[in-house]
Amino acid sequence: MSKELILYGVKGSPFVRKVQVVLAEKDVDFTLEPVSIFPAPDWFTEISPARRIPVLRDTSIGSEGRAGTLPDSSVICAYLERKHPQPALYPSDPFPYARALWFEEYADSELAGQIGTGMFRPLIVARLMGKDPDVDTARKTFREKLPPMFDYLESEIAGHSHLVEERFTIADIALGCQFVNLRHTGARIDSAKWPALAAYEASLLERPSLARCLADEQKLFKPVDFDL
Repeated sequence: MSKELILYGVKGSPFVRKVQVVLAEKDVDFTLEPVSIFPAPDWFTEISPARRIPVLRDTSIGSEGRAGTLPDSSVICAYLERKHPQPALYPSDPFPYARALWFEEYADSELAGQIGTGMFRPLIVARLMGKDPDVDTARKTFREKLPPMFDYLESEIAGHSHLVEERFTIADIALGCQFVNLRHTGARIDSAKWPALAAYEASLLERPSLARCLADEQKLFKPVDFDL
């Protein structure tokens, strides 16, 4: 029997990974169908107007064209929470719910902009494309641009097990997915400078849903052996 949900995207994308982790946490089976957006095929552009991954297709709603498809990882995760409400990955009370959405947005925009564009692409993607790694850009990002973000996250996680409600939520999933890409680059959060954040990162990457993604992707992405 074919799986009801199809996830279009590629391994290594923190946004595809975010959906994978939500599906794993909810124990929902799915098919990952690889799609490259360099360039995006015409059929994919039809279901992803922004030409970005991931896109989810729920074949119980539609199996062709735009029918049954949803672009954008945050939209997809919110949909999965409604479709498969247990275990709940979003708080029910208004303020914690909004806090979880804020951390998800912070991870997907601010943190992704630095870890993804500033480190993962110059080091890992460049090498996959047959280019020399841009170590200078990665080093500048890690030494100058990420520390203020680590300071902020250290202040938020210090004294807590999780970012919201002392339990695993979409906030932790979004942050953890960015930490996976940071780990792929070979960089490590300095436990002397950011002890709470370093411990939090380690605990997230040990969670089975994230650990499986990390282990699977490490077969594809070898860390760059440079002093960052």
